[in-house]
Amino acid sequence: MPVASTIADAMTRASWIRRMFEKGTELKRIHGAKNVFDFTLGNPFPEPPEAFFDAVAALAARKHEGLHRYMPNAGFPEVRAAVADKLSKDGVFPGITGNNIVMSVGAAGGMNVVLKAILNPGDEVIVLVPYFAEYLFYITNHNGVPVLAQTNDHFDIDIGELAKVITPKTRAVVINTPNNPTGRIYPEASLVALAQLLAAEEKRMGHAIYLIADEPYRELSYIDKLPPPPASLHANSFLCYSWSKSLSLPGERIGYIAVNPKIDDPEGLLDGLTFTTRTLGFVNAPAMMQLVVTKLLDTTIDVGWYRARRDRMLSGLLRAGYDVFSPEGTFYIFPKSPEPDDVAFVTRAVEERVLLVPGSGFGRPGYFRISYSVDDNTIEGGIEALARANRKH
Repeated sequence: MPVASTIADAMTRASWIRRMFEKGTELKRIHGAKNVFDFTLGNPFPEPPEAFFDAVAALAARKHEGLHRYMPNAGFPEVRAAVADKLSKDGVFPGITGNNIVMSVGAAGGMNVVLKAILNPGDEVIVLVPYFAEYLFYITNHNGVPVLAQTNDHFDIDIGELAKVITPKTRAVVINTPNNPTGRIYPEASLVALAQLLAAEEKRMGHAIYLIADEPYRELSYIDKLPPPPASLHANSFLCYSWSKSLSLPGERIGYIAVNPKIDDPEGLLDGLTFTTRTLGFVNAPAMMQLVVTKLLDTTIDVGWYRARRDRMLSGLLRAGYDVFSPEGTFYIFPKSPEPDDVAFVTRAVEERVLLVPGSGFGRPGYFRISYSVDDNTIEGGIEALARANRKH
């Protein structure tokens, strides 16, 4: 076999999202795109704000300034300083400076940089369930061992379950809020309890347990008051951010890692992050996009566009008889499957030409994920198709 055995094994377990997307491509060819209702991909639908195009045009006109050459691996110093200033003003990390920022190739690239820098072979990384499926591969990419901790029936952190899986090998905990796939925003009380648990376990174990906060959906919130960022509550923490969702720029692969100024050995860790940015082959985050997003730090897409779709999708599912938690953020909804076998239900839903992702792909069987970052036709037709699928069941 030309592919390494570890990759071949991972590919057999890999993304239900991609599998269902490919099935959708086939159905669209047969039935026409308007007659297929594809809720599989978490792909931002609205175009970026107009200010993005203005910033790109202005930068493109700046010739002969060397803007597209190599820069320090951690990113342009002025960009890092601007990001730090924004985080300080927003109260995430008061007083943080650009020295604690590493520009990254999206949040995913940032997480891989962090994991490569902190993991020794066999170190354990706890992931809350349900989870973004790629986390498991990111961890094993760097010889870590994923350990799963179930959330409760409302998808909130279960501190008791989390405490059970902490061992002397625990090196980090990954947290994603607002959460993909559930849309849950972990409440402040849960985040404080998590931080207290990690601090107590660090003292007991005698070593740091890092909190890695993956926050690409931070601005996509539908609640009045956001809880504090998880990374602000635990000293040994990293915040991995991307503008993929807040500016509808997933293809541009631009984000950053912010290192909590209170972290143990900040200089050593930042040197490690800079080194792994280079040796993983990223070298540096895209130069032009670094400069573009610096002009847009207070700009976001219209979150109301997503909220309206959330409301339509939620009301349609409830009318159709589904048991569903109301998402507090993101552009996902995670209903309970009408039958225990979520894969069987998702497979049968294809007969109605509606494409979903089974909860098993996110570590939580018995549910399925809908991405409502889609056009009006898919929303309206998909609600009707889901109602038919439930009636048939």
